[in-house]
Amino acid sequence: MRHLFFVPALCLATACGPLPHLDTGPTTSPSVPQTIEDVSEFDAPDADARTVEDFDTTTEAQREEATAQASGDGTSLGTTVASLGDAAVPGFWLETPLVSQPTTGRVRNPATGRTVQVDLRPISGGSSRISLAALRLLEAPLTELVTLEVFLNA
Repeated sequence: MRHLFFVPALCLATACGPLPHLDTGPTTSPSVPQTIEDVSEFDAPDADARTVEDFDTTTEAQREEATAQASGDGTSLGTTVASLGDAAVPGFWLETPLVSQPTTGRVRNPATGRTVQVDLRPISGGSSRISLAALRLLEAPLTELVTLEVFLNA
């Protein structure tokens, strides 16, 4: 009978949050940056954002810089199929299984020939996700899967 009381009590205790002695801390090394971009340089969209222009908060200068630096040599990482990522996350980024740690690179849309400098962020498995701002500069449809060539900066 005591066991019947113990199980619900344990469930309630664990529902309150992690136990301090079981907290293992961050899952990545603090010396490895989670992103390459200084996220503070990009404004987050307003809570009432509804349109593509509302969500893409990059400035004209930031867009010019992302496309001006996007040409040049680099190591090809291959191709990936990408969809639109979280539109509320600002900046130029690609979450992809082609990298194992955050780094910088560029992506090219073979359908348009457009290239954009991006922050490459690792994800495990599946297809890639790309930022709204980068997808717009690549002149790719926002509602379709897009094949992209991915390059690591030299």
